[in-house]
Amino acid sequence: MPGLDEFSLIARLFAPLAARHPGALGLTDDAALIAGPAGRQWAVTADAMVEGVHFLPDDPPELIARKLVRVNLSDLAAMGAKPFAVLLASCFPLGVADEWLERFAAGLKSDCEEFSIALIGGDTVATPGPLTLALTAIGDVPAESALLRSNARSGDDIWVSGSIGDAAFGLLVGQGKAASLDPADAQWLLGRYRLPLPRTALGPALLGLAHAAMDISDGLVGDLGHICETSGVGALVDAAKVPLSAAVRAALAAGLGGIERVLAGGDDYELLFTAAPDAAQSVAALGRALGLRLTAIGRIIEGQGVRVTGADGRTLSLAGGGYRHFGG
Repeated sequence: MPGLDEFSLIARLFAPLAARHPGALGLTDDAALIAGPAGRQWAVTADAMVEGVHFLPDDPPELIARKLVRVNLSDLAAMGAKPFAVLLASCFPLGVADEWLERFAAGLKSDCEEFSIALIGGDTVATPGPLTLALTAIGDVPAESALLRSNARSGDDIWVSGSIGDAAFGLLVGQGKAASLDPADAQWLLGRYRLPLPRTALGPALLGLAHAAMDISDGLVGDLGHICETSGVGALVDAAKVPLSAAVRAALAAGLGGIERVLAGGDDYELLFTAAPDAAQSVAALGRALGLRLTAIGRIIEGQGVRVTGADGRTLSLAGGGYRHFGG
């Protein structure tokens, strides 16, 4: 689809189909919001994963299943919603081994138990093509309080959870492109790529504290750009403040990539959110209470787009803002 990436495709062809339901939010957010029981809203999201695009062909089947669950729960966390159910649509390749399927189901069971969710439906078909999986996740959130991408305000601090860039370097490990890295660091990074950590406790705890939020799936800069576009603001990020794990620092030192890989690499599934400066102490206290690193990396400004500055204060030139399907 020359000249048409996933976001322009959605805006041009699919967003008009959502216009009849306000809860669709113009297809610009992490999940749709639908009226639920008194004082609550359902948050509903769906993500697909394709072999060779979202996971490697030799990834363990139990981890593929768990990643599928977690990328969807991450979307709910970004809205501040608590998950309770999922539906699975599976397109398994013809001739898939019983043992593979059993391990896949065991991984699914493990995460359903860990996150207290139930599998309530779906579909299973065979395909001559690559393994393709889609999950719909349902959660609930107090009415009119969900975290949206569209609420960032000029002057807000920009925060991220955890560390950034781990999965991007983990993908290199999985592709056999990180032989120079210490084996312990390599395995840790590969684990971060294969098994993200959805911030299901953080998201609901940010209700009433954060203004805007989303999860980082396509890269920090690209996803921050979505918040800016939807909110009608700009952003200024200090690259030196972006939190890095020891393993990523080792990968950078080993020459496996530069800061662009950290800023534009996908699959982190950390939460990116904005909050008023006077909320900084409360955000820091929340991080301590959850035992989770929360880091302020910049601020929302008037204007448009995302600008990243280096340690010398100069603007960094980034070739791409983040991963996009269809080339972009």
